[in-house]
Amino acid sequence: MKRSWFQSKAFQEGARDGLPIGIGYFAVSFALGIAMRNVGMNWFQGMVMSLLNNASAGEYAGIAMIGAHALYIETAFMVMIANARYFLMSCALSQKISPKTSLFHRILIGFDITDELFGLAIAKKGYVEPSYYYGAMSVSIPGWAIGTALGIVLGNILPTRIVQALSVALFGMFLAVIIPQAKKDSVVFIFILLSFLLSYLCTLLPMLAGISEGTKTIVLTVLLASLAAVIRPHKEETNE
Repeated sequence: MKRSWFQSKAFQEGARDGLPIGIGYFAVSFALGIAMRNVGMNWFQGMVMSLLNNASAGEYAGIAMIGAHALYIETAFMVMIANARYFLMSCALSQKISPKTSLFHRILIGFDITDELFGLAIAKKGYVEPSYYYGAMSVSIPGWAIGTALGIVLGNILPTRIVQALSVALFGMFLAVIIPQAKKDSVVFIFILLSFLLSYLCTLLPMLAGISEGTKTIVLTVLLASLAAVIRPHKEETNE
C-alpha cells in the first residue's frame, strides 16, 4: 500500500528540520500575544489570526491597525505592505521546487513562506519536495499559533525580562539557518555582513524613515542579489 505524504521520509525530514523553528516561533509569539491582548483580542482570535498570517511584521502591523480602529481595507493594505518581501521570496523559492509540482501544491507552500522556512528550503540541496515543506509547516504553524494564544492568556503574568528574552529568540534561530551557508562560501559571508550593515544604515537615514521595513528589505535584497550575481554568477546545475 502506498504511504500517505505525511508518512513519507521527506515529510518527516521536514518536520525534524522545522522543529527548532517551531520552538522559536512558540517563544517569540508570546510577545505578539501580549500586543494582541493590549488591543482587546482574546486567545481564540489571536490564535486564528496567527494560523492565517504566519508573519510577525505583518501581524504587528495588523494589530496596530486594529488598535487604531482602521477600516478593513486599510488593515489589509497595511498588512500586504508589511509582508511584501514574501513576494520576492516566493519567486526565489519557485526555482527550488520541481517543475512537475502542481499549482495546488505551489499555492499551499506559498501560504506559509516565512524568513526561516525560506532559509531552510533554500539551504537544502536539490529540489524541495512539497512534502518536505509541509513537514516544516506542520511544526512551525502550530508553534506560532499556540504561542500567540498563550501569550494572550499568560503574557502579562510573566516577568518583563523573560518576555524580552523570548522576543529575541527567533533572531538567534535565524542566524543558525544562515551561518552554515556563510561558513561554506566566503562570498555569502561577505554579503550577509553587508546586508546587516546596510540594514542598520537604513535605520539611521532620515530620508528612509517613512519607508516600510518590507519595502526596505525588498530593495536591499534586489540590490545585493544583483551585485552578488555580477561578482559570482551561479553556475547552471540540475536539482535532481
